[in-house]
Amino acid sequence: MLGVVAAMRRTLLSCTSLARDGAIGLAMTALLPARAAIAAEMTLTQAVSDHFGLNHQEVAVLATSFALVGFSVVSAILLMRTRVRATRNEERLRSDIADLQVQSDRLRALLFAEPQVLISWAAGDNRPQISGDISLVMSQEGSPQRILAFGTWLPPEPALQMDHAVDALREKGEAFLLNLSTSAGRAIEAMGRAIGGQAIVRIRELGGLRRELAESNLRYKTLQEETELLRDFAAAAPWPIWARSIEGNLRYANAAYVRATEGASVTDALQRNLELLESDQRTELTRALNDNASYAARLPIVVSGERRIYDVQALKLTGGSAGIAIDASEAAALRAALTRMVEAHRRTLDQLSSGVAVFDADRRLTFYNESYRRLWGLDQSFLDSNPDDSSILDRLRATRKLPEQPDFRAWKAKLHEAYRAVESETYTWFLPDGRAVSVVTTPNLEGGVTYLFDNVTESLDLARRFDGLTRVQRETLDNLAEAVAVFGSNGRARLFNPAFARMWKLSPDALNGEPHIEAVEALCKPLYDDAQTWRTLRESVTAIENRAQVALKLERKDGSVLDCMTIPLPDGATLLTFQDITDTENVERALRERNEALEAADQMKVDFVHHVSYELRAPLTTIIGFAHFLSDPSTGPLTPKQAEYLDYVTKSTNALLALTNNILDLATIDAGAMKLELGPVNIGQAIEAAAEGIQDRLATDRITLKVDIEPGIGGFIGDERRVVQVLYNLLANAVGFSPHDATVTISARRTGHSVVFAVTDSGPGIPPEMKDKVFNWFESHSHGSRHRGAGLGLSLVRSFVELHGGRVRVDSAVGKGTTVTCDFPVDQTAHRNAAE
Repeated sequence: MLGVVAAMRRTLLSCTSLARDGAIGLAMTALLPARAAIAAEMTLTQAVSDHFGLNHQEVAVLATSFALVGFSVVSAILLMRTRVRATRNEERLRSDIADLQVQSDRLRALLFAEPQVLISWAAGDNRPQISGDISLVMSQEGSPQRILAFGTWLPPEPALQMDHAVDALREKGEAFLLNLSTSAGRAIEAMGRAIGGQAIVRIRELGGLRRELAESNLRYKTLQEETELLRDFAAAAPWPIWARSIEGNLRYANAAYVRATEGASVTDALQRNLELLESDQRTELTRALNDNASYAARLPIVVSGERRIYDVQALKLTGGSAGIAIDASEAAALRAALTRMVEAHRRTLDQLSSGVAVFDADRRLTFYNESYRRLWGLDQSFLDSNPDDSSILDRLRATRKLPEQPDFRAWKAKLHEAYRAVESETYTWFLPDGRAVSVVTTPNLEGGVTYLFDNVTESLDLARRFDGLTRVQRETLDNLAEAVAVFGSNGRARLFNPAFARMWKLSPDALNGEPHIEAVEALCKPLYDDAQTWRTLRESVTAIENRAQVALKLERKDGSVLDCMTIPLPDGATLLTFQDITDTENVERALRERNEALEAADQMKVDFVHHVSYELRAPLTTIIGFAHFLSDPSTGPLTPKQAEYLDYVTKSTNALLALTNNILDLATIDAGAMKLELGPVNIGQAIEAAAEGIQDRLATDRITLKVDIEPGIGGFIGDERRVVQVLYNLLANAVGFSPHDATVTISARRTGHSVVFAVTDSGPGIPPEMKDKVFNWFESHSHGSRHRGAGLGLSLVRSFVELHGGRVRVDSAVGKGTTVTCDFPVDQTAHRNAAE
């Protein structure tokens, strides 16, 4: 028991000494008593068992009880000591935390003394930690989570640059420093570093000196880049570029300047101070730069032995001047060509009958031609002042040269939609003065509108007249009794009238589909199937060359006869006409037969007269001869009664002989067998010979003959015997119809191409219904005449005059007399005969 106690004491002492080592050895101190207790328990159990004779189970229970009591005591003591130490440590920890808080606040105050944002990523962690003034990098409607979406607060290019820099920092630990500008226009600095296994990005706004320094660095960098870029550009530019000092010495020249001045190199050009411009040009340039800050002129410069045009630009700088010469030869040539083209276009447009007006994007008149001015009657000075479109329309409206509109403002606004259109528009204006004007508005590529005006009054009038004419022609064709069909150049029926369908017994539906001529032929063959005729019609319709009119006569199976005509039309079509001439053909056949019968009868009459006249002449000649023989005193005296009878016989036989001769002459002329014996005809002698033949009648009827011959009338070529016979018959006819104590006048005058004979009497005249019959054979009108004749005198007159190539005219008034006029041609060199 004492041993156990001693062991426990030693254990406590050990634990107490161990506890003094501090809180760090607390766990080990607690563990050691436990082990000792186990060992003590084992020793104590053995001692008690040996000393008191207890069994091991009893000894174990007793030892366990003592051990638990000792552990409890030790634990209580240790707990108290731990609490005391923990209280002290907590106080020290609170003091350290307070110090750290103060230090942290001081560092935060220093860190965020200006607007900035810290973004950190731990290694292997994609979730960033964000602190600072997030309003610096966030729009008002944004959220902290959108800070890493750089495109929400940075422009596209800086945002992409920021994304690449952050990715390189997190993946490779590459630091960066960027000066950027936000979408709101704020200048910021973004710095990235890898610290303690973390990627940290600091974003702060640049202000004050740092901002100015950053901007200065940026400007310097930009200026340096621009300078290098400009140097490279100037060196590679194809135009001569140079710079000079205030003294005028060449300080810079590019390769193009060296080539233009024929220098060996840039150094050579600078050392030799080669000049591009002539002396007078340099003088003018220097004077211009002294007066102004810039110089611009188009100058001729000789480059490589060739004279070219250059646009020279020079600027006055602080340390001298700089210039550039741009080759404008092609531009000048193109400008001159363009100017010539524009002038040619203007002259061409001025020759147009259409009015042209061009308005620019500001709706002001930039061009017009003379036709435009004449069309609207506008003053040239007004048009030359470049008026706007609205002003011109207002002036035209004031002079009532625009269509009447209920809402002129809306009409004008609709017209001006052409300035915003992409397609042309066409209008037709009907003006108050009766004119019709076609208006085409065409938008220009460079802005503005081109107006094209055409006076279409005549065109519309012609169109209306053409339309009316077409309708009239259509109605005319539809109402023609003649069948008409028009076939196009392709052989198809383009037009037909109802008479065509009726004549060939065709239905309108069969022709509405524009059938081919072959189809029409098949439809018409039941009435007429002559292959040769249809082939001729097909060739007339489909022929391309040698198109001519073709006339055909068709005798159909139904007994009708058609007169067909094909007429080529100018457009390549062919007109076919069919006329039913059945009745005409029948009448013509009957007339032909009757005419043949009449001609046969007339020929019989002529033959009869011809033969009988010759048979009569022989006995008359015998009778006349014996009458003359008996009247001759040498044959012996006659009694008065015998002499009277013999005189009657002589007169009667002479009259019968004259009648027989006249009939024979007419028969000869009618048979075409008479020929004129042409020769000189003395007009006075011819009239005298004719008058001598009627002297006995003049004396018997107490008729006075008045002869009126134009002085110096001369003669003409003709058959003198027939001319005398004509005049004799005219005088005999006039004497026969003249009353006693009357006067018969015969006159002769010459015109430009003929000799005119006129015989006038004062007889009863010829009734109008008899005028056309007085020249017929055996037509004797004895009313008012003392002598009844056979009616052959005027027939012979007309026959002989017409045989000479002349003509006969009768002028008569009932109760006032009659005048018969005969015109004989002066020239009879072309011999006429009865056959002609």
